[in-house]
Amino acid sequence: MTGPEISPVPREARPYQGHSAGLVTRLVANTIDALVVAAMVGAIYLGLVAFTFLLDPRTFVWPSGHFLLGLTTALFLATVYLALGWWLLGRSYGDHVMGLRVVDRRGRRLGPLRALLRAAFCVFFPIGLFWCLVSPERRSIQDVVLWTRVVYDWIARPGASQRKTLLGEAPMALGPAATSETREPVPEHDGDTRTRSRYRREDLEESPDPAEQ
Repeated sequence: MTGPEISPVPREARPYQGHSAGLVTRLVANTIDALVVAAMVGAIYLGLVAFTFLLDPRTFVWPSGHFLLGLTTALFLATVYLALGWWLLGRSYGDHVMGLRVVDRRGRRLGPLRALLRAAFCVFFPIGLFWCLVSPERRSIQDVVLWTRVVYDWIARPGASQRKTLLGEAPMALGPAATSETREPVPEHDGDTRTRSRYRREDLEESPDPAEQ
């Protein structure tokens, strides 16, 4: 018995599911990702400061920041962060918040090489995003070059069992109705030609008892 179909997509967003995302939504997602990378850089910096302090608390001096080193670290972390997100999950955290997914031309998740190339392209040439304003398909320069798309997608891509539930194939609830076994009498004849009845499950095929053959 299957329950009514329940869509994981919000009612207001259903008309946009699977459509190419616009510039504003992608800018917001990129801003969120930039904040995530900034938080990672800050955490690494504070970790190094704490480590230096523990080495020699008496002569500890708060280290001065190096802009070039900080920028290089941020660019490296941003590239790795985006590449791993697009490869393993199909989206970064900013994409997740805004309901976006990065896919190839066939709607599939990016492979590791394409995800890495796209991440580096986006980090070192972010202005390419504004090509969405003139592209009929709302594709950035990175999308055009690497044959990718950014689409609205609020489905979290669950496992097989969870995917069945999202598609309306909800599992049967536990209870008397679900746990009761439907049985039917199956007449059989033993060696003394006397008829007796035994019960079996409808969905199981039991092999005959060798003693009764």
